[in-house]
Amino acid sequence: MSETNKNKNFVPKPPQKPNFQLYLIIAAVLVLLGLTWIQQRGVVIDITQKRFEDMYLAGDVSKVVIVRNMNRVDVTLNPSALQNAKYKTELESNSTFFNPSGPHYSLNVTTPDKFQEDFEKLQERVPEDQRIPFEVKVEENWTNWFSSFGFLILLFVFFWFMMRRMAGPSGPGGQIFNVGKSRAQLFDAENKVKITFDNVAGLDEAKEEIQEIVEFLKNPSKFTKLGGKIPKGALLVGPPGTGKTLLAKAVAGEAGVPFFTLSGSDFVEMFVGVGAARVRDLFKQAKEKAPCIIFIDEIDAIGRSRGKGQMPGSNDERENTLNSLLVEMDGFGTDSGVIVLAATNRPDVLDSALLRPGRFDRQISIDKPDIVGREAIFKVHLKPIKISDDVDAKKLAAQTPGFAGAEIANVCNEAALIAARRNKSAVDMQDFQDAVDRVIGGLEKKNKIISPEEKKIVAYHEAGHAVAGWFLEHADPLVKVSIVPRGVAALGYAQYLPKEQFLYQTEQLIDEMCMTLGGRAAEEIVFGKISTGALSDLERITKMGYSIVSVYGMNEKLGNISFYDSKSDGYKMTKPYSEATAEMIDQEVSKLIQFAYERTLDLLKEHRNELETLANELLEKEILFQSDLEKLIGKRPFAKETTYQAYTNKKEAPKGPELVSKEEEGKEESSDPLTSQPVPEPNPDNQIN
Repeated sequence: MSETNKNKNFVPKPPQKPNFQLYLIIAAVLVLLGLTWIQQRGVVIDITQKRFEDMYLAGDVSKVVIVRNMNRVDVTLNPSALQNAKYKTELESNSTFFNPSGPHYSLNVTTPDKFQEDFEKLQERVPEDQRIPFEVKVEENWTNWFSSFGFLILLFVFFWFMMRRMAGPSGPGGQIFNVGKSRAQLFDAENKVKITFDNVAGLDEAKEEIQEIVEFLKNPSKFTKLGGKIPKGALLVGPPGTGKTLLAKAVAGEAGVPFFTLSGSDFVEMFVGVGAARVRDLFKQAKEKAPCIIFIDEIDAIGRSRGKGQMPGSNDERENTLNSLLVEMDGFGTDSGVIVLAATNRPDVLDSALLRPGRFDRQISIDKPDIVGREAIFKVHLKPIKISDDVDAKKLAAQTPGFAGAEIANVCNEAALIAARRNKSAVDMQDFQDAVDRVIGGLEKKNKIISPEEKKIVAYHEAGHAVAGWFLEHADPLVKVSIVPRGVAALGYAQYLPKEQFLYQTEQLIDEMCMTLGGRAAEEIVFGKISTGALSDLERITKMGYSIVSVYGMNEKLGNISFYDSKSDGYKMTKPYSEATAEMIDQEVSKLIQFAYERTLDLLKEHRNELETLANELLEKEILFQSDLEKLIGKRPFAKETTYQAYTNKKEAPKGPELVSKEEEGKEESSDPLTSQPVPEPNPDNQIN
């Protein structure tokens, strides 16, 4: 590869402003002054007063100057004396900067007056025609001058230097004179992002929406000839790690127009009014480069609803910033050509004025990918990894329910690290399975000592979940179960692949509750006592029970009533029902959970042999997959395939739109000391209106 091709994507960084210019200037001035002073006076040789008297009596002196304020006498030799070998050798060997015109020697005196008296006496010893009159002068003292004015000069230089640093991009001042300037990073034709839509997988609907905006900027006549207008903005909404920022990067790489990017927190500063000033400056720069795109990541930092949690009479800097943003996006002075993209995982806290059409015309939902999307994401992240032939992206997608794009990337990276740790030449399927376990359950605790009794409890607990899910029609059968200790407190976990759906019926929710209670029921059947291992199981079914009774109106006694408030801001301190209703809700939830528990006990007692078989196999192998369950306890007694079987048995991924599950897809948790089995919780927003 040539050097040109190798560096074709190299983006040169802007040169940093050197901080040593001022030091060079000061040093040059000092050196110049020193050289000037040396050249004016030369380098003289200090002598004693006795030697001066000898030189004077010998007739070698041509000039004597008394410097009164320095208590010094400068002596200059006559030309004939300079030719004397004694003086010539001494002056040339001891003086780097020899000045022939003098002075050549100097002597320090106690006081000038005392030297004058001595010099007058010396004059009497010399013939009158050979006497040399002395001169008296006052020489400027650099030390005295610097002590008087130098401090003021240094103070002025210091302030000038600090102002220069604060005005630049570096320094602790942090652009104090540019505090109102926008901190947005600009990507244009010279500084282009390398990520394109090819790097984004599993977000087909979102890509289609966002790609239309890019196409509008590239070819506006295609839409305007039909009367359409360019959208003012688009809001990317979704959980963390689903690819909102990645999609924005792809827009920057595909758009071919200037792209400004910054975070919502970049607007907020310690000074009042800075946020609004930065918003105005950002849109001023954007309008100069229109058509262009502005991307604001984590916009909830400045876009929160106004008026909440504010003290009376106080000033909220975020509100001023938001007001400025609202006016710039759709006010009297707005012009077309600037599209605003924003991303947030907290759309519920955003101000309603920010979400209205005309500001953010589109809200693009980016949910966690479904099983088809996960397969596409795995294929993208597997490209740079050296993998073996047994690695199947389809199986990996089936084994990672509820994983977002960032978590899938983490799994691929962990698998590569695990393979490198094992000195393998390629990453195989076992490495990926270990990586999935590492991400879900945490680090494997090989040195964690578990007593045989505890291990047996864990095995029967997990077997209870597995058997209950296997023989309940609407429950999600497990994909994998493990009793290997992982993480901080997890002694085992079960992994499921739920059917992707939006709506749940009562029978489905009851079956899920029964499967969740399978671990505790198995402990009671086998050991006659229960343990603390079902902590997260109980937490999960309690939430599900209250949702069935008080949210979804699925209880006969309460009727078709829901106490769920989708518009609630979380600040309500009162319940929307009476104490009598609260007591009724508690009683009905308790009855529902007790019914599910007794049903689970009956189911496990009926299949006690399968429970024992599965628990013993777990104690021996520690990890079992869905295929192992079929071999041990037979196929499920239902006609339809499991979600895992239906997907992995297909030769090609299904084409066309599919329902994308949200949090119901069951991301595994590791808070349960024994199990972190997922039971889908219905989303309150998935309603038929």
